[in-house]
Amino acid sequence: MRINQAEFIISNSDISRCPAPTLPEYAFIGRSNVGKSSLINMLTNNKKLAKISSKPGKTQLINHFLINKTWYLVDLPGYGFAKIAKSQREKWERFVKEYVLTRENLLNLFVLIDSRIPPQKIDLEFMEMLGENGVPFSMIFTKMDKLSSSKSKKMLLDYQKEMLKTWEEIPPYFMSSSISGEGKEIILDYIDQVNPSFQG
Repeated sequence: MRINQAEFIISNSDISRCPAPTLPEYAFIGRSNVGKSSLINMLTNNKKLAKISSKPGKTQLINHFLINKTWYLVDLPGYGFAKIAKSQREKWERFVKEYVLTRENLLNLFVLIDSRIPPQKIDLEFMEMLGENGVPFSMIFTKMDKLSSSKSKKMLLDYQKEMLKTWEEIPPYFMSSSISGEGKEIILDYIDQVNPSFQG
């Protein structure tokens, strides 16, 4: 798949104001500073589509983009550490959880994980919550350009070992780098393969 058109539709924190669920939808989420905005911009060939910041917690709303007039890409606020008030963080967590658990046209939630960091409790618990609630998701390991081949193999083995403590099998996963473009084709091809399953 090639992305020829990416159009911003709406930002909001009210699930009822999201676009009508008439098209397949794919959302991206991860801990603050995981490289989510950079990945989205890499996938869409648009360096300005998602706002990038060196400060964690830049994305504060549910952002919908219409891709090729046929599906929605959704940029969700990060979870975990961000230098914001606790009340604001709790508000994010509420509407993000509501979106993830109730959005009927969400075909896949991409959970982004920083490949340079050992398995984190917050990521593992978030994915466990998705599994328990039957939310379809896959993992994207970001910043793979920072790892050598041997370190990337060790990182994968560490994640598999950790997740198989509670999972029967590892969810689908992808390697990515917004610098080198690694993962772009395979992630977009995955979306292309899943799209036909949408019952609009």
